[in-house]
Amino acid sequence: MKIIAITNQKGGVGKTTTSLNLSAALAAQGVRVLLADIDPQGNATSALGLQDGSGKSLYQALIGECPAMDLVLPTRIPNLSAIPANLDMAGAEIEVARMEDHLLQLRRALAPVKASGQFDYTILDCPPSLGIWMSNALAAADEILVPIQCEYYALEGLTLLMEVMDQIRNSGANPDVALCGLLMTMYDSRTNLNPAVVKEVRNHFQDVVFETMIPRTVRFGEAPSHGRTIFEHDPNGAGAAAYTALAEEFLRRQKDSISFVNAPAQSA
Repeated sequence: MKIIAITNQKGGVGKTTTSLNLSAALAAQGVRVLLADIDPQGNATSALGLQDGSGKSLYQALIGECPAMDLVLPTRIPNLSAIPANLDMAGAEIEVARMEDHLLQLRRALAPVKASGQFDYTILDCPPSLGIWMSNALAAADEILVPIQCEYYALEGLTLLMEVMDQIRNSGANPDVALCGLLMTMYDSRTNLNPAVVKEVRNHFQDVVFETMIPRTVRFGEAPSHGRTIFEHDPNGAGAAAYTALAEEFLRRQKDSISFVNAPAQSA
């Protein structure tokens, strides 16, 4: 099993949309996926209809209350399971920060899941911050996938994220974490700005950037309000087609073992 963290400290760039719909697209291709929601807001959890009041979240595994495998829930989507999030995780940052080797808590919690052989991939839906949860995600992940909105301001934090990734490597918490790729989101070819941003990002980061781009469509905003993935809400639309293409490209990269220990030195 490989752990993929979907992360960017900037909010509103499509992390949860990507975590949810990439997971669903991979599952549709027969890949066994576990979506672990580590964002206290729990948007991926609610989109999968898992807010049942049980109080289950990875917080319980981090504090040793129960094994992570006991937190895994089935979803209505074949081949897709999930570990939900709840607001208890917001307070967990202080508690986890006081633990010895606090950066390794999520890695340790997920180790039995990885060893179980029940899943091909675990997708981590990370919160929009550089706090304990993101640091733990970077320490637990084999690779990270970074969604970037097709706007110049969205690029500002990318260098900082890469620096944090290097710090995690250099600290010894996860020396092998690699960059799966950069994903351009909310793309609108009708504007002059979006194609210009994409061109600049590709010039700087080259093969690190996925060929697939996620279009801007109102359907992505509608789907969560109905508790659906984009495939359930608009199966024949541009959004569903884009995430299907992303899943195919992701699997090709994985088959060819394409990952990037370091992004190009230049920053956008």
